[in-house]
Order: sequence, then C-alpha cells, then structure tokens
Amino acid sequence: MKILIIGGNGTIGKKVVSHFKEKNEIIIGGRTNGDVIVDIANSKFIKSMFEKIGKIDAIICIAGEAKWENFNKLTEDDYYIGLKSKLMGQVNLVRIGQHFLKPNGSITLSTGILADDPVVKTTSAAMVNGAIHSFVKAVTLEIENGIRVNVVSSGMVEDAYKKYKDYFPGHNPIPMKKVINGYVRSVFGKGNGEIIRIYN
Repeated sequence: MKILIIGGNGTIGKKVVSHFKEKNEIIIGGRTNGDVIVDIANSKFIKSMFEKIGKIDAIICIAGEAKWENFNKLTEDDYYIGLKSKLMGQVNLVRIGQHFLKPNGSITLSTGILADDPVVKTTSAAMVNGAIHSFVKAVTLEIENGIRVNVVSSGMVEDAYKKYKDYFPGHNPIPMKKVINGYVRSVFGKGNGEIIRIYN
C-alpha cells in the first residue's frame, strides 16, 4: 500500500512509520521536514501536497496542535490555534484528501484521552478532540467511494511520559506497541466511523 503519514517525524509518528514501512510505501508529511512539507492549518498547503503525491491508498494524520493553558488565561486567539490546526486541519485532510484516495481507501485521524478524561490546562485541546470524534462519526454517513474514516485516541504514551507526567497524575503510560496497533486496526481493518480508544 501507498500510505501518507502526516506527522511521521513526531514522537508517535516515528514509531508508526517504522512499523508500516516494513511492508508498505510510506510518504512522510511534515511541517518542517519530510518527503512532502505541509502545514495542515492551511488548506492550500494540504491541496498542494496531495497534488504532488497523487493517488494513495491510505492517509494517517498524527499532527495538529492546540494551546495548553489555564482556562482563565486562554484568549480567543488561543482557541483558534487548536481550531485551525488540530480540528480544521484534520477535517480538511478528509475533505480534500478523499479525492486523492483510491476507492475503498482509509483515513485515520488522531486525538487523545483528553476528549474523555481532560486534565487541567486542556480546555482547548479537550474541546478540539471531542469535536473530531463527533466529526468522524458523522462524516462516515456521507463520504463516498467506500472510504473509511476512523480516529485513534490514545492516552499518554510511554515515550512522552517524562515530559508530560506532571500533567497526568495517576495515568498509566500507554505502550507504543498498543498505539501502533490502533493505527494498524484502522488502516487494515474494516471498521468505519470508529473511535479507537487506547487508554490502558
């Protein structure tokens, strides 16, 4: 399969790429480096990226940012960071990317445990994650050509535990193998409109 992995150079992305490249042709999309350069917060970059790479079998997105800050300090512009990047960035990947997928292709988006179990300073991030979950369930009712759309929602991964453990007191770090398997399930399984939760 020819698979585009956006965010393939990140903490989770590197491990996902390493697994999928064993038997598939992988194209890595990144904001600053990769096989193709793309800022998902800008739909023009998304369209240009797909025009460069042509038809593919699957899209995986492990990218998108949102502002972490105390609720009383979040500004309207702070919220727009997550709305433009993680939310609309992934929505636009589906909206535009569907036209570059072969029939019966798949799109896998990424969120996280904050949609269901938020912690402090995550009002914006939790809101965006929850919106993506609703989007995935709704878009599968209308998207055409047999395209499947799922989302992988993971808890704090082992590889990021040292950096984020203070934000997630009492949370069990998720083994990277479990997270990778979430993406494998989405790409190679038959599920559609699924929120693949990996929380323990």
